[in-house]
Amino acid sequence: MPELRAYPVWDAGTRWFHWINVLCVIGLLGVGTTILFANSIEASNAGKVNLKTLHSYIGYVFALNILFRFIWAFMGNRFARWRAILPGGKGYLHDLRSYITAFLSGSPESYLGHNPVGRIGVTLLLILITVQAVTGLVLTGTDLFFPPIGHWIAEWVAAPGVDPANLAPYSPEMYDGAAWDAMRAFRKPFITLHETSYYLLMVTIVVHVVAVIVTEKREGGSLISAMFTGEKVIRGEPRDS
Repeated sequence: MPELRAYPVWDAGTRWFHWINVLCVIGLLGVGTTILFANSIEASNAGKVNLKTLHSYIGYVFALNILFRFIWAFMGNRFARWRAILPGGKGYLHDLRSYITAFLSGSPESYLGHNPVGRIGVTLLLILITVQAVTGLVLTGTDLFFPPIGHWIAEWVAAPGVDPANLAPYSPEMYDGAAWDAMRAFRKPFITLHETSYYLLMVTIVVHVVAVIVTEKREGGSLISAMFTGEKVIRGEPRDS
């Protein structure tokens, strides 16, 4: 039987991104769910503002972390780069069929980086968290007049004689009615997309966690501990060594 061997895989940048992202997603889902049901729990306007402010602050960390990961995909080690993350490239479909066949037969192939199925899952997660971040930045500008677009939104909806810099949320007396209605129409598709991707993200995260656990049990490779230590322990020769 081939001996176990430890391979350095996930560099520090990738590991930091992963765990910061995990914490942000947990915080955003928790606060976001509370905001979603704020009317049901009869939260006051001040309470809603506090919840949305907290959600926005976590969202800024979340968005900056995603931006870092996109940059790191050009700078990190070979397992952190786009060619190792995105599905596709020479031989990808062959590798995908081979991996699925081997996995279903009970003799899964080992990979140091993301296996061919994992690359699809990771790409889907990146798309969903990016949609969440971008739509969230738009919504925080239309809700709380926060950066990066809050300044322009405030100038758009401020009533004549009201300094946009002093605009406050939930203060209709400070808004121009027609401009406010137009802004809310502009905002509506971003709300729909934000909420839709929220539900899709929750489902995808559950699938991701289950897939990691199942893959570790079937394939080995210390997937979970590797995201802490950076090293995967694998028996035999990995396909992407």
